Amino acid sequence: MKARLNAFTAAPTLMKQWLDFSTGIEGLESSLMELVEMRASQINGCAYCLHMHALSARKHGENEQRLYLLDAWRESPLYSERERAALEWTEALTLVAATRAPDAAYEIARAEFSEEELVKLTMLIVAINGWNRINVGFKTVHSVHTKAVA
Repeated sequence: MKARLNAFTAAPTLMKQWLDFSTGIEGLESSLMELVEMRASQINGCAYCLHMHALSARKHGENEQRLYLLDAWRESPLYSERERAALEWTEALTLVAATRAPDAAYEIARAEFSEEELVKLTMLIVAINGWNRINVGFKTVHSVHTKAVA
């Protein structure tokens, strides 16, 4: 795959603002945030973000089995109710054109997250979907690592 353009070179000020926004989202468990970012990236087919967040999740102690089964989270007992709620909301918003963010998904998320946390979770989903669109649209190529992550 050949990259189309480097957004940071083409629009450095704007991309710095976007990076600052997306990396400034805090206040949720790091493991939950990585799962959300990976799940949205799976749905959107963003190899760059999947690569980056898989490395980051492992570096922060995430279990390999949970990463492998993330695409089938509904069928696996490896995820907490809070993680399931976050993943449900992630899918609803990532696929918003089809789902229209159903009340059921919102109620599941609302039962596990405070209002402030729900805003943070939603902004995280907005950010990763934005990154997915930037990287898929411009065909950003991830680095190639074959070495195991310690």
